[in-house]
Amino acid sequence: MERNDDSIDLSRLFQIMGNHKSVIVGIISICTIVAVVISFALPKQYASTTLVQVRSDGSVGATTALAALGAGRLNAPTMSYIELMKTRTVIEPVIDLLEFEEDERPTAEKFAKTYLEITNPKESNLIEVKAIWENPETAQQISKAVVDNFLQMQTDMNQQTQSLLLKFLEKRIVESKEASEVAEEKLLIFSKEHKIYSPDDQVKNVVTQMASYDKAMADFEVSIQSEQASLDAANAALEDQKMNSRIYNISDNEIVQSLRSQIVAKQLELVGLRQSYTEKHPSLQKALGELQQLENSLHSEVVATVDSNVVTLNPAQAEILKKQVLAAVDLSVTKASKKAVEAEWSKKEKELGKLPDEVLEYARLQRNVSIQNEVYLNLVKQSEQSKIKAAMESMDVQIVDPANLPRYDKPIAPHKKLITLLGFLIGCAIALGYGTVLYNRRK
Repeated sequence: MERNDDSIDLSRLFQIMGNHKSVIVGIISICTIVAVVISFALPKQYASTTLVQVRSDGSVGATTALAALGAGRLNAPTMSYIELMKTRTVIEPVIDLLEFEEDERPTAEKFAKTYLEITNPKESNLIEVKAIWENPETAQQISKAVVDNFLQMQTDMNQQTQSLLLKFLEKRIVESKEASEVAEEKLLIFSKEHKIYSPDDQVKNVVTQMASYDKAMADFEVSIQSEQASLDAANAALEDQKMNSRIYNISDNEIVQSLRSQIVAKQLELVGLRQSYTEKHPSLQKALGELQQLENSLHSEVVATVDSNVVTLNPAQAEILKKQVLAAVDLSVTKASKKAVEAEWSKKEKELGKLPDEVLEYARLQRNVSIQNEVYLNLVKQSEQSKIKAAMESMDVQIVDPANLPRYDKPIAPHKKLITLLGFLIGCAIALGYGTVLYNRRK
């Protein structure tokens, strides 16, 4: 059998290396020593970590309960917050604190990649913000500053959106108050002209029969005013983001159409039930629960539709756009419900047409006063609730563990043992290569 000239006789190779033991040991020793020197020469790095929690009932509820972006992925609010923590608004003030030389100043993106690790442990509602720097105090300062800047940005964004909403609501409150005063004045004038100061049984009967319609109309009017204010606020916010105001046309969505029709039908059913039952009656409570389920289903469908079209937008723009679309859809559904109830209202008024005109007119004016007053009071109440919500939404992210101060004797880098081992292995590889060269020369 012929011998393969390319094969290596390991025993002979090791014999040759043993004959040059001093050189082999020298190579390995030099590489190991160089690695040790490097491990001590490299600057130490320390990590400070801040742990924050995303409230599950925070902005999700306020901005319409965002849908998850897919199985196995982070939930939408957490993912959005992680991305927002890397934005220039959050990072650039941190860079300013560190006083980089002008030619060494990193971009926000580069700084985030180099000095920050923002993760979602176990895909929970927790966000871990780890800052890495060459001394413990600065690492702690960076981690704390990133979270503080993010919380401030969230507060500013929420307050800006809520202030726009409050601005539009306050305008409608003034208009509603004026309408209420006009309605009261008309009733007073009519009472004086026809000398009707205390409603008789006929008037009371008419008012009682129409009470459920009056409540529905007042509720619809408040919803329309509020939803229009939300839509105007979202449009204004989109303009501030330099985005074209655009409302996704989802009217062709069969599911949305079906849910809209079911909501309108359920609103009519509620008006009928309120004529016979009190608010606490099981039948009425059941219908209210079914209406809530339909509205939740509509919101989920709208959010899913918008989510599939906003992949090119940043998280802040996507959130505002969802608010806009939901406000537009809610406004459309409320107007359709109001129109349907108005039709039933007209039928009911015709049934009462046999009563004297003065009685009907007085009842109409009295009901109008009641409706306008309720609209005004509910708008004021909603304005106060929006102020409370603005304060609550600024706390969507809460600090669980503040930034820690790393111990000087516990740096995360350099890993001296690992670097030394790597130097030793490199030395062994070089020594083996040297031995192979000697082996080939002596063939």
